[in-house]
Amino acid sequence: MNHLDNVDLDILRILQKDASLTNKEIAFKLHKSIATIHERVRRLHERGVITNVVAILDRKKINKKLLAFSHVLLNAHTASTLKQFEDEVIKFPEVMECLQMSGSFDFILRIATEDMDTYHDFYRNKLALLPNITTVQSFFVLSEAKSDTAYPL
Repeated sequence: MNHLDNVDLDILRILQKDASLTNKEIAFKLHKSIATIHERVRRLHERGVITNVVAILDRKKINKKLLAFSHVLLNAHTASTLKQFEDEVIKFPEVMECLQMSGSFDFILRIATEDMDTYHDFYRNKLALLPNITTVQSFFVLSEAKSDTAYPL
């Protein structure tokens, strides 16, 4: 069921680099028929291998110049407490990712805002108001040497 053959992997490599390519363009690159590529891409969507097709934006050009990673520790670790935190924090548009972690902190949040003032407002008036938070430790990105969305296949 989860088996991906070399053609599937080649399609996924191409789409991860440029999802705007047409089936015809992918077929040409892989020396396959358009119908074959169309059917395989359809199946990759149906199987959930491809979950979404999006445009990746330059955050600085849309005025999201501050990127923060906030480690959050909750004071209780029941299933309902963890779920409640997730359900609330994912509603905030500033939160780009919410990952439950093992280790010293319960969650890591990737947060994008315009600047430090906007982050401070987000922290004080949204994040800090959520129940059961014990600690929030935030780290601010100074530069990005690599930011990739493609998985190696």
